Amino acid sequence: MKLDCMDEELRQIHEASMQILERTGVKFHHPEVVELLRQKGIKVCGQNAFISREQISEWVCKAPATFTLYARNPRYDMVVGGDNVECGPGGGASVILGSDGTTRPAMMTDYINFLKLYQQADIYKINGCPVVQPADISSQNSVCLLLYANILYSDKGIATGTGPVEVVQEGMDMLGILFGKDELVKKPRIIAVTNTSTPLQYDKNTLETIMVFVKHAQPVVIAACSMAGTTAPVTLAGTIALTNAEVLAGIAVTQMLKEGTPVVYGSQSTTSDMKTGCIAIGSPEGALCYEYAARLAKAYRLPCRGGGALTDAKSLSVQAGYESMLTYLVTQQAGMNLIFQSSGVMDGYASMSYEKFIIDLEIIKIAKRYRDGCKVNNNIPETSLSGTVLGDPSDKLFENITNKKNAMLESYQKPELSQAIHQQLVDYLVKKGFDEQYIEFLQQM
Repeated sequence: MKLDCMDEELRQIHEASMQILERTGVKFHHPEVVELLRQKGIKVCGQNAFISREQISEWVCKAPATFTLYARNPRYDMVVGGDNVECGPGGGASVILGSDGTTRPAMMTDYINFLKLYQQADIYKINGCPVVQPADISSQNSVCLLLYANILYSDKGIATGTGPVEVVQEGMDMLGILFGKDELVKKPRIIAVTNTSTPLQYDKNTLETIMVFVKHAQPVVIAACSMAGTTAPVTLAGTIALTNAEVLAGIAVTQMLKEGTPVVYGSQSTTSDMKTGCIAIGSPEGALCYEYAARLAKAYRLPCRGGGALTDAKSLSVQAGYESMLTYLVTQQAGMNLIFQSSGVMDGYASMSYEKFIIDLEIIKIAKRYRDGCKVNNNIPETSLSGTVLGDPSDKLFENITNKKNAMLESYQKPELSQAIHQQLVDYLVKKGFDEQYIEFLQQM
Protein backbone atom coordinates (compact mmCIF):
# COMPACT_ATOMS: atom_id res chain seq x y z
CA MET A 1 0.00 0.00 0.00
CA LYS A 2 1.29 3.42 -0.94
CA LEU A 3 0.34 5.98 1.68
CA ASP A 4 1.87 9.05 0.03
CA CYS A 5 -1.56 10.25 -1.16
CA MET A 6 -3.02 10.27 2.38
CA ASP A 7 -3.52 13.51 4.26
CA GLU A 8 -2.74 13.68 7.97
CA GLU A 9 -6.26 12.65 9.04
CA LEU A 10 -6.20 9.51 6.90
CA ARG A 11 -2.70 8.67 8.09
CA GLN A 12 -3.84 8.78 11.71
CA ILE A 13 -6.83 6.55 10.96
CA HIS A 14 -4.61 4.14 9.03
CA GLU A 15 -2.12 4.02 11.90
CA ALA A 16 -4.88 3.32 14.42
CA SER A 17 -6.17 0.50 12.18
CA MET A 18 -2.70 -1.05 11.98
CA GLN A 19 -2.42 -0.98 15.77
CA ILE A 20 -5.80 -2.72 16.07
CA LEU A 21 -4.70 -5.47 13.67
CA GLU A 22 -1.34 -5.95 15.37
CA ARG A 23 -2.38 -5.70 19.02
CA THR A 24 -6.05 -6.73 19.23
CA GLY A 25 -6.34 -8.93 16.16
CA VAL A 26 -9.34 -10.30 14.26
CA LYS A 27 -11.26 -13.48 15.10
CA PHE A 28 -12.04 -15.87 12.24
CA HIS A 29 -14.71 -18.51 13.00
CA HIS A 30 -13.55 -21.06 10.43
CA PRO A 31 -10.78 -23.64 10.93
CA GLU A 32 -9.72 -23.64 7.27
CA VAL A 33 -9.24 -19.88 7.27
CA VAL A 34 -7.34 -19.99 10.57
CA GLU A 35 -5.03 -22.65 9.12
CA LEU A 36 -4.57 -20.62 5.94
CA LEU A 37 -3.54 -17.60 7.97
CA ARG A 38 -1.06 -19.70 9.92
CA GLN A 39 0.42 -21.10 6.70
CA LYS A 40 0.90 -17.59 5.36
CA GLY A 41 2.98 -16.63 8.37
CA ILE A 42 0.30 -14.73 10.30
CA LYS A 43 0.53 -14.93 14.08
CA VAL A 44 -2.49 -16.98 15.23
CA CYS A 45 -3.67 -17.63 18.79
CA GLY A 46 -6.73 -19.87 18.79
CA GLN A 47 -9.08 -18.21 16.29
CA ASN A 48 -7.48 -14.78 16.66
CA ALA A 49 -5.14 -13.55 13.93
CA PHE A 50 -2.66 -10.74 14.56
CA ILE A 51 -1.64 -9.26 11.23
CA SER A 52 1.31 -6.89 11.01
CA ARG A 53 1.19 -3.76 8.88
CA GLU A 54 3.79 -5.25 6.56
CA GLN A 55 1.66 -8.36 6.05
CA ILE A 56 -1.50 -6.33 5.47
CA SER A 57 0.31 -4.20 2.91
CA GLU A 58 1.76 -7.26 1.17
CA TRP A 59 -1.58 -8.99 0.73
CA VAL A 60 -3.91 -6.03 0.11
CA CYS A 61 -1.65 -4.81 -2.68
CA LYS A 62 -2.34 -8.02 -4.60
CA ALA A 63 -6.02 -7.08 -5.11
CA PRO A 64 -6.84 -5.44 -8.48
CA ALA A 65 -7.63 -1.73 -8.49
CA THR A 66 -10.46 -2.24 -10.99
CA PHE A 67 -12.40 -5.07 -12.58
CA THR A 68 -15.39 -5.47 -14.88
CA LEU A 69 -18.59 -7.19 -13.79
CA TYR A 70 -20.03 -8.82 -16.91
CA ALA A 71 -23.80 -8.99 -17.37
CA ARG A 72 -25.78 -11.46 -19.49
CA ASN A 73 -26.57 -8.46 -21.69
CA PRO A 74 -23.23 -6.78 -22.59
CA ARG A 75 -25.03 -3.43 -22.54
CA TYR A 76 -24.90 -3.63 -18.75
CA ASP A 77 -21.26 -4.62 -18.27
CA MET A 78 -19.81 -2.27 -15.67
CA VAL A 79 -16.37 -1.25 -14.46
CA VAL A 80 -15.94 -1.38 -10.69
CA GLY A 81 -13.17 0.89 -9.45
CA GLY A 82 -11.28 3.99 -10.51
CA ASP A 83 -13.49 7.04 -10.91
CA ASN A 84 -16.55 5.11 -12.08
CA VAL A 85 -19.70 5.40 -9.92
CA GLU A 86 -22.49 2.83 -10.29
CA CYS A 87 -25.73 2.39 -8.37
CA GLY A 88 -26.97 -0.89 -6.91
CA PRO A 89 -30.39 -1.93 -5.60
CA GLY A 90 -31.63 -1.87 -2.05
CA GLY A 91 -31.31 -5.08 -0.13
CA GLY A 92 -32.45 -7.21 2.77
CA ALA A 93 -35.62 -5.49 3.95
CA SER A 94 -38.38 -7.80 5.17
CA VAL A 95 -41.13 -5.15 5.17
CA ILE A 96 -42.92 -3.09 2.51
CA LEU A 97 -43.85 0.44 3.57
CA GLY A 98 -46.95 1.94 1.98
CA SER A 99 -47.42 5.60 1.08
CA ASP A 100 -49.86 5.92 3.99
CA GLY A 101 -47.28 4.70 6.50
CA THR A 102 -48.71 1.20 6.92
CA THR A 103 -46.42 -1.80 6.72
CA ARG A 104 -46.78 -5.41 5.61
CA PRO A 105 -44.42 -8.33 5.11
CA ALA A 106 -42.49 -8.36 1.84
CA MET A 107 -43.58 -11.20 -0.47
CA MET A 108 -42.10 -12.91 -3.51
CA THR A 109 -44.33 -10.79 -5.74
CA ASP A 110 -42.63 -7.70 -4.28
CA TYR A 111 -39.19 -9.13 -4.98
CA ILE A 112 -40.12 -9.75 -8.60
CA ASN A 113 -41.79 -6.34 -8.93
CA PHE A 114 -38.58 -4.69 -7.75
CA LEU A 115 -36.53 -6.84 -10.14
CA LYS A 116 -38.71 -5.50 -12.95
CA LEU A 117 -38.39 -1.90 -11.73
CA TYR A 118 -34.60 -2.09 -11.49
CA GLN A 119 -34.51 -3.74 -14.91
CA GLN A 120 -36.52 -0.81 -16.28
CA ALA A 121 -34.40 1.88 -14.63
CA ASP A 122 -31.59 2.81 -17.05
CA ILE A 123 -29.29 4.10 -14.31
CA TYR A 124 -28.83 0.55 -12.99
CA LYS A 125 -26.50 -2.06 -14.45
CA ILE A 126 -26.93 -4.56 -11.62
CA ASN A 127 -29.95 -6.28 -10.09
CA GLY A 128 -30.84 -8.64 -7.25
CA CYS A 129 -28.99 -8.18 -3.93
CA PRO A 130 -31.77 -9.45 -2.79
CA VAL A 131 -33.93 -6.33 -2.87
CA VAL A 132 -36.30 -7.70 -0.22
CA GLN A 133 -36.42 -10.88 1.83
CA PRO A 134 -39.79 -12.49 1.02
CA ALA A 135 -41.79 -13.85 3.96
CA ASP A 136 -43.56 -16.47 1.84
CA ILE A 137 -40.45 -18.58 1.14
CA SER A 138 -38.12 -20.32 3.56
CA SER A 139 -34.93 -18.39 4.30
CA GLN A 140 -33.05 -21.68 3.81
CA ASN A 141 -34.29 -21.85 0.21
CA SER A 142 -34.20 -18.17 -0.56
CA VAL A 143 -30.76 -17.77 -2.16
CA CYS A 144 -31.42 -20.20 -5.04
CA LEU A 145 -35.03 -19.14 -5.63
CA LEU A 146 -34.15 -15.44 -5.61
CA LEU A 147 -31.24 -16.06 -7.96
CA TYR A 148 -33.54 -18.03 -10.29
CA ALA A 149 -36.03 -15.14 -10.30
CA ASN A 150 -33.20 -12.71 -10.97
CA ILE A 151 -32.12 -14.75 -14.01
CA LEU A 152 -35.73 -14.91 -15.26
CA TYR A 153 -36.59 -11.23 -14.90
CA SER A 154 -33.31 -9.38 -15.48
CA ASP A 155 -30.29 -9.58 -17.78
CA LYS A 156 -28.21 -7.07 -15.83
CA GLY A 157 -25.24 -7.86 -13.60
CA ILE A 158 -26.15 -10.14 -10.70
CA ALA A 159 -25.90 -9.38 -7.00
CA THR A 160 -26.79 -12.22 -4.66
CA GLY A 161 -27.10 -13.15 -1.01
CA THR A 162 -24.78 -15.13 1.23
CA GLY A 163 -25.11 -18.33 3.21
CA PRO A 164 -23.57 -21.67 4.11
CA VAL A 165 -21.14 -23.25 1.66
CA GLU A 166 -23.73 -25.67 0.23
CA VAL A 167 -26.19 -22.88 -0.57
CA VAL A 168 -23.59 -20.59 -2.12
CA GLN A 169 -22.22 -23.47 -4.20
CA GLU A 170 -25.72 -24.18 -5.52
CA GLY A 171 -25.83 -20.60 -6.74
CA MET A 172 -22.54 -21.12 -8.55
CA ASP A 173 -23.90 -24.31 -10.09
CA MET A 174 -26.84 -22.31 -11.48
CA LEU A 175 -24.47 -19.72 -12.94
CA GLY A 176 -22.48 -22.57 -14.47
CA ILE A 177 -25.66 -23.61 -16.27
CA LEU A 178 -26.36 -20.02 -17.36
CA PHE A 179 -22.87 -19.09 -18.58
CA GLY A 180 -21.09 -22.44 -18.82
CA LYS A 181 -18.84 -23.85 -16.08
CA ASP A 182 -15.61 -23.15 -17.92
CA GLU A 183 -16.70 -19.65 -18.92
CA LEU A 184 -17.83 -18.70 -15.41
CA VAL A 185 -14.31 -18.69 -13.96
CA LYS A 186 -13.01 -16.54 -16.82
CA LYS A 187 -15.08 -13.45 -16.04
CA PRO A 188 -16.68 -11.85 -12.97
CA ARG A 189 -20.42 -12.49 -13.38
CA ILE A 190 -21.87 -12.18 -9.89
CA ILE A 191 -21.07 -10.25 -6.74
CA ALA A 192 -22.07 -10.71 -3.11
CA VAL A 193 -21.90 -8.33 -0.17
CA THR A 194 -20.33 -10.12 2.81
CA ASN A 195 -20.31 -8.53 6.24
CA THR A 196 -17.96 -8.55 9.17
CA SER A 197 -19.30 -9.27 12.66
CA THR A 198 -18.31 -6.11 14.46
CA PRO A 199 -16.27 -5.85 16.54
CA LEU A 200 -13.38 -7.61 14.79
CA GLN A 201 -14.90 -10.96 13.83
CA TYR A 202 -15.82 -12.97 10.73
CA ASP A 203 -18.51 -15.63 11.14
CA LYS A 204 -18.58 -19.02 9.40
CA ASN A 205 -21.22 -18.18 6.76
CA THR A 206 -19.39 -15.03 5.70
CA LEU A 207 -16.10 -16.86 5.35
CA GLU A 208 -17.69 -19.75 3.45
CA THR A 209 -19.32 -17.32 1.03
CA ILE A 210 -15.94 -15.67 0.46
CA MET A 211 -14.25 -19.04 -0.07
CA VAL A 212 -16.79 -20.24 -2.65
CA PHE A 213 -16.73 -16.94 -4.56
CA VAL A 214 -12.93 -16.87 -4.64
CA LYS A 215 -12.84 -20.50 -5.81
CA HIS A 216 -14.95 -19.50 -8.83
CA ALA A 217 -13.02 -16.23 -9.41
CA GLN A 218 -16.07 -14.11 -8.58
CA PRO A 219 -15.83 -10.80 -6.68
CA VAL A 220 -17.07 -10.15 -3.16
CA VAL A 221 -17.61 -6.96 -1.19
CA ILE A 222 -15.95 -7.11 2.23
CA ALA A 223 -18.13 -4.75 4.24
CA ALA A 224 -18.43 -3.60 7.83
CA CYS A 225 -21.46 -1.99 9.40
CA SER A 226 -20.07 -0.72 12.68
CA MET A 227 -22.28 1.48 14.86
CA ALA A 228 -20.52 4.21 16.80
CA GLY A 229 -21.52 4.07 20.45
CA THR A 230 -22.79 0.46 20.45
CA THR A 231 -20.75 -2.04 18.43
CA ALA A 232 -17.87 0.40 17.85
CA PRO A 233 -16.12 3.27 19.69
CA VAL A 234 -18.31 6.28 20.38
CA THR A 235 -16.00 8.56 18.37
CA LEU A 236 -16.33 8.61 14.59
CA ALA A 237 -12.57 8.42 14.09
CA GLY A 238 -12.44 5.32 16.30
CA THR A 239 -15.34 3.72 14.42
CA ILE A 240 -13.75 4.43 11.04
CA ALA A 241 -10.43 2.99 12.22
CA LEU A 242 -12.15 -0.17 13.50
CA THR A 243 -14.09 -0.54 10.24
CA ASN A 244 -10.90 -0.10 8.25
CA ALA A 245 -9.09 -2.79 10.25
CA GLU A 246 -11.93 -5.29 9.81
CA VAL A 247 -12.26 -4.72 6.07
CA LEU A 248 -8.53 -4.84 5.34
CA ALA A 249 -8.24 -8.13 7.23
CA GLY A 250 -10.97 -9.66 5.07
CA ILE A 251 -9.45 -8.35 1.85
CA ALA A 252 -6.10 -9.88 2.88
CA VAL A 253 -7.81 -13.26 3.34
CA THR A 254 -9.30 -13.13 -0.18
CA GLN A 255 -5.81 -12.66 -1.61
CA MET A 256 -4.38 -15.45 0.53
CA LEU A 257 -7.06 -17.73 -0.92
CA LYS A 258 -6.21 -16.67 -4.47
CA GLU A 259 -3.98 -13.79 -5.47
CA GLY A 260 -5.56 -11.29 -7.82
CA THR A 261 -9.13 -12.15 -6.88
CA PRO A 262 -11.37 -9.10 -7.48
CA VAL A 263 -12.60 -7.69 -4.18
CA VAL A 264 -14.33 -4.50 -3.05
CA TYR A 265 -13.63 -2.44 0.09
CA GLY A 266 -17.06 -1.91 1.68
CA SER A 267 -18.50 0.08 4.55
CA GLN A 268 -21.97 0.92 5.78
CA SER A 269 -20.61 2.00 9.16
CA THR A 270 -22.43 4.86 10.83
CA THR A 271 -23.52 5.96 14.27
CA SER A 272 -26.18 4.79 16.70
CA ASP A 273 -29.27 6.60 17.89
CA MET A 274 -28.28 6.91 21.54
CA LYS A 275 -31.92 7.15 22.63
CA THR A 276 -32.88 3.79 21.15
CA GLY A 277 -29.62 2.01 20.34
CA CYS A 278 -30.82 1.63 16.75
CA ILE A 279 -28.68 2.24 13.71
CA ALA A 280 -28.82 5.80 12.29
CA ILE A 281 -28.08 5.41 8.59
CA GLY A 282 -29.34 8.82 7.49
CA SER A 283 -27.29 10.83 9.95
CA PRO A 284 -24.51 13.29 9.01
CA GLU A 285 -22.16 11.05 11.00
CA GLY A 286 -23.11 8.19 8.69
CA ALA A 287 -22.41 10.37 5.65
CA LEU A 288 -18.96 11.15 7.06
CA CYS A 289 -18.26 7.44 7.59
CA TYR A 290 -19.20 6.67 3.97
CA GLU A 291 -16.98 9.50 2.72
CA TYR A 292 -13.96 8.39 4.76
CA ALA A 293 -14.44 4.79 3.61
CA ALA A 294 -14.19 5.91 -0.02
CA ARG A 295 -11.13 8.04 0.73
CA LEU A 296 -9.35 5.18 2.48
CA ALA A 297 -10.19 2.68 -0.26
CA LYS A 298 -8.86 5.01 -2.93
CA ALA A 299 -5.67 5.57 -0.93
CA TYR A 300 -5.23 1.77 -0.90
CA ARG A 301 -6.11 1.65 -4.63
CA LEU A 302 -9.11 -0.59 -4.04
CA PRO A 303 -12.62 -0.48 -5.52
CA CYS A 304 -15.12 0.69 -2.90
CA ARG A 305 -18.75 0.28 -1.92
CA GLY A 306 -20.83 2.20 0.61
CA GLY A 307 -23.59 4.68 1.34
CA GLY A 308 -26.80 5.04 -0.63
CA ALA A 309 -30.01 7.08 -0.51
CA LEU A 310 -30.47 6.25 3.15
CA THR A 311 -32.97 7.35 5.76
CA ASP A 312 -34.19 6.40 9.22
CA ALA A 313 -37.61 7.92 8.54
CA LYS A 314 -40.59 5.61 9.03
CA SER A 315 -42.73 7.40 6.45
CA LEU A 316 -42.30 9.39 3.26
CA SER A 317 -41.55 12.77 4.74
CA VAL A 318 -39.22 15.76 4.71
CA GLN A 319 -36.83 13.72 6.85
CA ALA A 320 -36.76 10.94 4.28
CA GLY A 321 -35.96 13.47 1.58
CA TYR A 322 -33.13 15.40 3.21
CA GLU A 323 -31.44 12.36 4.70
CA SER A 324 -31.51 10.48 1.40
CA MET A 325 -30.15 13.45 -0.54
CA LEU A 326 -27.40 14.00 2.04
CA THR A 327 -26.17 10.42 2.13
CA TYR A 328 -26.41 9.83 -1.61
CA LEU A 329 -24.80 13.11 -2.65
CA VAL A 330 -21.91 12.73 -0.19
CA THR A 331 -21.31 9.15 -1.30
CA GLN A 332 -21.37 10.06 -4.97
CA GLN A 333 -19.10 13.07 -4.50
CA ALA A 334 -16.61 10.84 -2.70
CA GLY A 335 -16.44 8.70 -5.84
CA MET A 336 -17.85 5.55 -4.24
CA ASN A 337 -17.67 2.97 -7.01
CA LEU A 338 -20.66 0.84 -5.97
CA ILE A 339 -23.58 2.48 -4.20
CA PHE A 340 -25.97 -0.25 -3.13
CA GLN A 341 -29.07 0.73 -1.09
CA SER A 342 -29.49 3.61 -3.54
CA SER A 343 -33.29 3.57 -3.85
CA GLY A 344 -36.37 2.59 -1.89
CA VAL A 345 -34.68 2.12 1.49
CA MET A 346 -36.55 3.28 4.60
CA ASP A 347 -36.43 3.00 8.39
CA GLY A 348 -32.77 2.06 8.86
CA TYR A 349 -32.83 -0.71 6.19
CA ALA A 350 -35.93 -2.30 7.77
CA SER A 351 -38.33 -1.57 4.91
CA MET A 352 -38.58 -0.87 1.19
CA SER A 353 -41.00 1.59 -0.38
CA TYR A 354 -42.19 1.62 -3.98
CA GLU A 355 -42.89 5.34 -3.73
CA LYS A 356 -39.46 6.13 -2.32
CA PHE A 357 -37.90 4.05 -5.10
CA ILE A 358 -39.36 6.50 -7.63
CA ILE A 359 -38.32 9.54 -5.57
CA ASP A 360 -34.78 8.21 -5.18
CA LEU A 361 -34.43 7.82 -8.94
CA GLU A 362 -34.90 11.59 -9.10
CA ILE A 363 -32.37 12.14 -6.29
CA ILE A 364 -29.82 10.04 -8.20
CA LYS A 365 -30.39 12.00 -11.40
CA ILE A 366 -30.11 15.34 -9.61
CA ALA A 367 -26.92 14.29 -7.81
CA LYS A 368 -25.40 12.98 -11.03
CA ARG A 369 -26.16 16.26 -12.79
CA TYR A 370 -24.43 18.13 -9.98
CA ARG A 371 -21.39 15.84 -10.17
CA ASP A 372 -21.13 16.37 -13.93
CA GLY A 373 -20.46 20.05 -13.22
CA CYS A 374 -20.74 23.07 -15.49
CA LYS A 375 -18.98 22.99 -18.85
CA VAL A 376 -17.69 26.48 -19.64
CA ASN A 377 -16.09 27.55 -22.94
CA ASN A 378 -15.79 30.63 -25.14
CA ASN A 379 -19.03 29.95 -26.96
CA ILE A 380 -21.46 30.65 -24.15
CA PRO A 381 -24.77 31.51 -25.83
CA GLU A 382 -27.12 34.16 -24.64
CA THR A 383 -30.11 32.66 -22.92
CA SER A 384 -33.35 33.83 -21.48
CA LEU A 385 -34.86 32.45 -18.32
CA SER A 386 -38.17 30.70 -18.69
CA GLY A 387 -40.39 30.13 -15.73
CA THR A 388 -40.88 26.43 -15.05
CA VAL A 389 -42.37 24.82 -12.03
CA LEU A 390 -40.97 21.50 -10.88
CA GLY A 391 -43.01 19.06 -8.86
CA ASP A 392 -46.69 18.46 -8.34
CA PRO A 393 -49.42 19.79 -6.08
CA SER A 394 -49.09 17.99 -2.75
CA ASP A 395 -52.48 16.31 -2.99
CA LYS A 396 -51.45 14.57 -6.24
CA LEU A 397 -47.86 13.75 -5.34
CA PHE A 398 -48.35 10.13 -4.29
CA GLU A 399 -50.86 9.56 -7.10
CA ASN A 400 -48.32 10.66 -9.71
CA ILE A 401 -45.51 8.66 -8.12
CA THR A 402 -47.69 5.55 -8.10
CA ASN A 403 -48.65 6.15 -11.71
CA LYS A 404 -44.98 6.34 -12.69
CA LYS A 405 -44.23 3.09 -10.86
CA ASN A 406 -47.19 1.38 -12.52
CA ALA A 407 -46.10 2.64 -15.94
CA MET A 408 -42.64 1.15 -15.43
CA LEU A 409 -44.13 -2.22 -14.51
CA GLU A 410 -46.63 -2.17 -17.40
CA SER A 411 -43.89 -1.43 -19.95
CA TYR A 412 -41.60 -4.13 -18.58
CA GLN A 413 -40.54 -6.85 -21.02
CA LYS A 414 -38.90 -10.04 -19.79
CA PRO A 415 -35.37 -10.44 -21.21
CA GLU A 416 -34.62 -13.35 -23.50
CA LEU A 417 -33.39 -16.59 -21.96
CA SER A 418 -32.63 -19.75 -23.93
CA GLN A 419 -35.36 -22.33 -23.40
CA ALA A 420 -32.71 -25.05 -23.10
CA ILE A 421 -30.84 -23.16 -20.38
CA HIS A 422 -34.09 -22.34 -18.62
CA GLN A 423 -35.09 -25.99 -18.57
CA GLN A 424 -31.67 -26.96 -17.18
CA LEU A 425 -32.14 -24.44 -14.37
CA VAL A 426 -35.60 -25.82 -13.58
CA ASP A 427 -34.30 -29.41 -13.64
CA TYR A 428 -31.46 -28.45 -11.31
CA LEU A 429 -33.80 -26.79 -8.79
CA VAL A 430 -36.21 -29.74 -8.85
CA LYS A 431 -33.29 -32.13 -8.33
CA LYS A 432 -32.29 -30.06 -5.28
CA GLY A 433 -35.77 -30.53 -3.80
CA PHE A 434 -37.51 -27.31 -4.82
CA ASP A 435 -41.23 -27.55 -5.61
CA GLU A 436 -41.78 -27.70 -9.39
CA GLN A 437 -45.21 -26.09 -9.19
CA TYR A 438 -43.78 -23.13 -7.28
CA ILE A 439 -41.02 -22.77 -9.86
CA GLU A 440 -43.69 -22.67 -12.60
CA PHE A 441 -45.61 -20.11 -10.52
CA LEU A 442 -42.53 -17.85 -10.43
CA GLN A 443 -42.37 -17.94 -14.22
CA GLN A 444 -45.85 -16.40 -14.51
CA MET A 445 -45.41 -13.41 -12.20
